[in-house]
Amino acid sequence: MDITGEYRIAASREIVWSALNDPDVLRQCIPGCKELEAKSPEEMDAKVALKVGPVSATFSGNVRLEDIVAPEGYTLIGQGNGGIAGFAKGRALVRLAEAGGHTVLSYEARAEIGGKLASLGSRLIQSTSRKLAGQFFDSFAAHLGGKRATADAPVSAEVDDLELIHHTQNT
Repeated sequence: MDITGEYRIAASREIVWSALNDPDVLRQCIPGCKELEAKSPEEMDAKVALKVGPVSATFSGNVRLEDIVAPEGYTLIGQGNGGIAGFAKGRALVRLAEAGGHTVLSYEARAEIGGKLASLGSRLIQSTSRKLAGQFFDSFAAHLGGKRATADAPVSAEVDDLELIHHTQNT
């Protein structure tokens, strides 16, 4: 399954880069994240609880960063095992570009799933992937001080919005 997306974030590329490399920020923003521990600046271990259709599982895995060019991007390589629910592994190319005081974050990812998850069908997996990516980027923008889903959230002048430019998924 191939997944691509591009988001405009109202923050400087340096601020976005710093947040993307901060395990505390990521732990707060990744949907279902139970644990996220940096093993080194290039490697993290994680536990994430997810529900995809009728299948619920806690995935344990790791993420490694390669081809790091700060603050422009990196390649993220990860794998996780959810026991009987199955496994997921993949890689993503993440790029940050400056755009008039904003940052355009784009990614191209390729994922492989197996076990019970694979039996759910690509449409459900794609729909869930889209939803999880949206939740992550909404939380990420909110963490940077942008608009949150709740009406009472403070809005910072430095980071005021997250805009989905386009988000497509292909298998």
